Amino acid sequence: MLQGWMQIALTLLLVIASTPFLGKYMANVYMGQKTFIDPVISPVEKIIYPLIGVNPQHEMTGKQYAIAVIYSNIAMGILVFLILMTQGILPLNPTGLSAPSWDLALHTTISFVTNTNQQHYSGETTFSYASQMFALGFLMFTSSATGLAVGIAFIRGLTGRSLGNFYIDLTKSITHILLPISLIGAFFLIFAGVPETLAAPVQATTLEGVTQTIARGPVAHFEIIKQLGENGGGFFGINSAHPYENPNGFSNLLTTWAMIAIPSAFIYTYGMFANNLKQAWLVFWLVFVIFVFLIVITAIGEFNGNPLINNLLGEQQPNLEGKEVRFGWAQTALWAVTTTATMCGAVNGMHDSLMPPGGFSTLSNMFLQIIWGGQGTGTAYLFIYLILAVFLTGLMVGRTPEFLGRKIEKQEIILSSVVLLVHPFAVLIPWAIVFAFPDTLGGISNPGFHGVSQVVYEYTSAAANNGSGFEGLGDNTLWWNLSTSISILLGRYIPILALLLLADGMSRKQAVPMTSGTLRTDTGLFTGVTGGVILILGALTFFPVLVLGPIAEAFLIAKGG
Repeated sequence: MLQGWMQIALTLLLVIASTPFLGKYMANVYMGQKTFIDPVISPVEKIIYPLIGVNPQHEMTGKQYAIAVIYSNIAMGILVFLILMTQGILPLNPTGLSAPSWDLALHTTISFVTNTNQQHYSGETTFSYASQMFALGFLMFTSSATGLAVGIAFIRGLTGRSLGNFYIDLTKSITHILLPISLIGAFFLIFAGVPETLAAPVQATTLEGVTQTIARGPVAHFEIIKQLGENGGGFFGINSAHPYENPNGFSNLLTTWAMIAIPSAFIYTYGMFANNLKQAWLVFWLVFVIFVFLIVITAIGEFNGNPLINNLLGEQQPNLEGKEVRFGWAQTALWAVTTTATMCGAVNGMHDSLMPPGGFSTLSNMFLQIIWGGQGTGTAYLFIYLILAVFLTGLMVGRTPEFLGRKIEKQEIILSSVVLLVHPFAVLIPWAIVFAFPDTLGGISNPGFHGVSQVVYEYTSAAANNGSGFEGLGDNTLWWNLSTSISILLGRYIPILALLLLADGMSRKQAVPMTSGTLRTDTGLFTGVTGGVILILGALTFFPVLVLGPIAEAFLIAKGG
């Protein structure tokens, strides 16, 4: 038991240690200050900008930034959809895979272009090397960079700066952040035993004399951006539970850190932009405390195991169903909470097999979307809660609400509300439709309360742009492919549009000088108030769903049912 907790603690300490270094580096990148890799990267960028017709000095308004996001994503989506539908005649297809169904290709394209990476397929038997590298791998970089660009534009607007240029931010996110770390990370993964080859699958004869086909491919470079970019879509069907994606403890530690490194550091980046590292650290610790709490309850649930099984065994045993023995209960619990907290969605164990506390934690993470949240956008969502906390606190004490010296008015509250309200609509409406026609649409493999969790998890994962799933669900159907695609699009683009318009409005406001009557947002008291707002506005919105799912399941198991 002690070893498991020490593994969790080591990972958390690594995250804390890397946050200020990576956060400061990203701030330097987006502020246009010199970094140590500029001599290598800057000449490349000077070639890229003229090729794509971008003037590095051109600043965009919120509307222009939003249009650039939408148009670029549509163009990339069309390109990738065509690659997937023609993979049967493209090279780098050693197993001769044909094109998937149109609805699966459409869902996969939408899922990857939005950084969701929800998979209704098994990668090694559905997509060729060309599709995995040039379509899905390409989108892993660009979708993650899109999130970072939107996040940094929001931070700029919030701190009174112009929003910048989307194409510049997209390029810098890839060239200065995602690509360099991915190159180093891929090297370490190859060293750890992750394959990186274009060779075809191999045939092996087992000890029983049976011929077995062993899939392989260009996995290492795919794996690192999958984790670092909070993509989560695995090269193989069982994702990071596969020994070729995640072979040992070292690879597990590296890829767990990669999931959380940028989202945690992005809060520090905000502190650099706002010139207020005190507030950044307070917000960081607020998120960190909630994160650790969810890890602890999940880990305790997995360590204690299933009481129904323990009664049969006559002793207490950890819950190892759906887990890789090389990771055990501790690393699986840590991963499950981290992958849903960061909107990565990769799995090193099957979430469908988690005990009810694990189901509660993973769903809660995706309901809130701010612990640590999506790539770039998670930090933006977090500051939406701060803005609402300022507004509510200002009403209670009779002061005009201000954030960073800028007044919070009707437009900011409307746009903040839109960001928060889209998510429950994108989850609960299709969830209700499924249970209106469970036999026709459901695909549920577990009856009762766990079946409720299976369905709500799928739509929550889609709307939160997470991509993980309770994989007992039969989701590769026309209904699931199309309905989750709608949830994905709503959960991605409506909040992005609202964030950019809100940031644009804040950037145009005149800063108000701070006085003795100004409500300070960099105090422990206000941070605690923000935690209460997160609990009331975020968690309680979905509390009835949690009661019908993991909470009810926990009581059922406790009663021996």
